[in-house]
Amino acid sequence: MRALLPYLALYKRHKWRLLLGVILAIITLLASIGLLTLSGWFLSASAVVGVAGLYSFNYMLPAAGVRGAAITRTAGRYFERLVSHDATFRVLEHLRVTTFSKLLPLSPAGLARFRQGELLNRVVADVDTLDHLYLRVISPLVGALVVIIVVTVGLSFLDLSLALILGGIMLATLLILPPLFYRAGKPTGENLTQLRGEYRQQLTSWLQGQAELTLFGASQRYREQMENTELSWHDAQRRQADLTATSQALMLLIGAAAVMAMLWFAAGDVGGNAQPGALIALFVFCALAAFEALAPVTGAFQHLGQVIASATRITQITACPPEVTFPQGQTERPTQVALQLSGVTFAYPEQPQSVLRHIQLSVGAGEHVAVLGRTGSGKSTLLQLLTRAWDPQQGEILLNGLSLSQFSESALRVATSVVPQRVHLFSATLRDNLRLAAPSASDEALKEVLIRTGLEKLLEDSGLNAWLGEGGRQLSGGELRRLAIARALLHDAPLVLLDEPTEGLDAATESQILALIAQVMQGKTVLMVTHRLRGLSRFDQIIVMDNGEIIEQGNHAALMAKQGRYYQFKQRL
Repeated sequence: MRALLPYLALYKRHKWRLLLGVILAIITLLASIGLLTLSGWFLSASAVVGVAGLYSFNYMLPAAGVRGAAITRTAGRYFERLVSHDATFRVLEHLRVTTFSKLLPLSPAGLARFRQGELLNRVVADVDTLDHLYLRVISPLVGALVVIIVVTVGLSFLDLSLALILGGIMLATLLILPPLFYRAGKPTGENLTQLRGEYRQQLTSWLQGQAELTLFGASQRYREQMENTELSWHDAQRRQADLTATSQALMLLIGAAAVMAMLWFAAGDVGGNAQPGALIALFVFCALAAFEALAPVTGAFQHLGQVIASATRITQITACPPEVTFPQGQTERPTQVALQLSGVTFAYPEQPQSVLRHIQLSVGAGEHVAVLGRTGSGKSTLLQLLTRAWDPQQGEILLNGLSLSQFSESALRVATSVVPQRVHLFSATLRDNLRLAAPSASDEALKEVLIRTGLEKLLEDSGLNAWLGEGGRQLSGGELRRLAIARALLHDAPLVLLDEPTEGLDAATESQILALIAQVMQGKTVLMVTHRLRGLSRFDQIIVMDNGEIIEQGNHAALMAKQGRYYQFKQRL
């Protein structure tokens, strides 16, 4: 239960809406009980008085009460659903935003141990499961408790002993069955949550790795593993359905026993009246209707195990301390950037070998530096350290003579433009995809940067309103690279980090992009990771890395004259 406490605190923000939903639910339940109770008594009393009661029996007042209860029940049910779902969706929105805001400081270091499918499942499915806490647990439980009190007090005016018998049966049912079915349903709920996460993770991995799995002949084996997980998931759902049916059957049995008890005891005496007549029907129908208020409670506590398991899974992520922390307050944004790396050594968590070893690098303000090396030599990791995605275990990174850790996150992000290897295309308009880098950029500026990066074809149909991503136009690998470069140009930061910006481009487009980088990024400090050696003569420094170390460093002419590793690379072209 402790796992739910942080999420119950979020409900305080919408407590009045939630309270109104509970009140409307109680009014609806009481109106339903009143309708059936009054109707049963009214019909029985009318039958007892017969024709002789046309002038002595008041038909109008009970009839008006029946109509009033029916109208109240219908209106109460409508507004209860309206208010409760509105409050639940607001809580869910707040929960999603809160969860995501706690995930952001963890990225990427704190989230590296979670797979993408697992993260998606926890952020989406597990968060959605928490909405059961109000609709299926809190509201039915409070409503049932209030109904027991009101029914017992109301019937006590007619017969105290019968009221206490019915109230005692209902209270015992409320105190015994929910904990019983919570215990019975907890293992199944936890298993359901775990299997759901495993299945969605396997499905995501299978879809993303379809080409590789097919190429190596592992697709069928992976599919069988996924089907086995699905069968286990279905089996857990079947067990939960059986438990739900058992709880409903037991509730019907107890309700029927309560009705029979009311019929037995009321037949002998009601409030000292040895011939109670229609009052027998009143107590019987009241018992029948009152147990409808208890029906959702056992099922609610049966699902509580699944809710707690989802809350625990979310807390496992959100409670993690961030690996990288930034100082509070604003730091002045630098207009120019000079970098100094002194003895930087870095290893990924739980990895025995260092990715970078004793890196010594000095980059002056406005210098353009190309970083070469084979895959796995630490080039991309070097760029990640400059954005403080990670912090080095040894050494220091200085930006304009100040430690990188002294800059606030906003100042560092404003001062840095990054073109990553994997460029994300959002399902949105072309304008929205560009304005991620510059929210205040005009349409003219967006069109200009598209033309400069060779993406003018994207403007042919719907212009900046063209829909990209899912349900719209998909971009090729080269177009995605140019889109990322366009974002970097719009961001207009003094430090530009490019990770394979020309990968996937043809020779002509590559030359165009390199010329564009040299032209528009004059005065900016540029570090570009690349495997391709075209156009490197434009760079002020060229660094060759291997096994996490800088093995060669200098300008193009000096490295060619040295005839070292860089010279060998050039000779192979």
